[in-house]
Amino acid sequence: MAYEYKFNPRPYSDEEAKELLKNIISPETSDWHYNKHHKGYVVALNNIEKALENADRAAANGNYSEIGELKRRYTWNHSGALLHDVYWYVMGGDGDPSKGPEVVAAIEKEFGSFEKWKEDFKATAFSAKLSGWGLLVWDQLYSGRLLNVLVDEHQYGAIWGGIPLIACDVFEHAYYHKDGPGRAAYIDNFLNGLHWGRINERFKKYVK
Repeated sequence: MAYEYKFNPRPYSDEEAKELLKNIISPETSDWHYNKHHKGYVVALNNIEKALENADRAAANGNYSEIGELKRRYTWNHSGALLHDVYWYVMGGDGDPSKGPEVVAAIEKEFGSFEKWKEDFKATAFSAKLSGWGLLVWDQLYSGRLLNVLVDEHQYGAIWGGIPLIACDVFEHAYYHKDGPGRAAYIDNFLNGLHWGRINERFKKYVK
């Protein structure tokens, strides 16, 4: 039986998002990005789940097959849906790191200081292709460290077993409506609008 993925709610209403996120993205982008774009990944993922039930496994090959394309698009849409959940979850705050004492202490231990982490995170996110992400990830299965990771598209460069604690969407559609080609300004606004209380809860849930 096909699994059904859920389109998860943001920790604020659509109307609240327009005010809470206005310094990061435009009100229109807040609506379009969540209710059309993000939702589209979940819809596609469920359609793929249904199609996989009847796909011909015997026709699989290394060039083209229905099962191969479904599996390929599965990871794209799964990663897209998951990373957007994290993206919305960590935004909507005042950027005050004192509200995330445990996670900030871990960041300072790993990167030397909070400011050095911010510098590295911004450079990481800025370096992604025109479609990609900057992520703070807990490398759960290998090094046990916090890492800033660059991911192109949704999955190229992802770390196996890595749990994203912060996700910054740097696809052009995330910021062009407000900042045009100003990706650096968008990343600064993103960092200044992080909700460190929720990030701290995510850290305690998955790392502690």
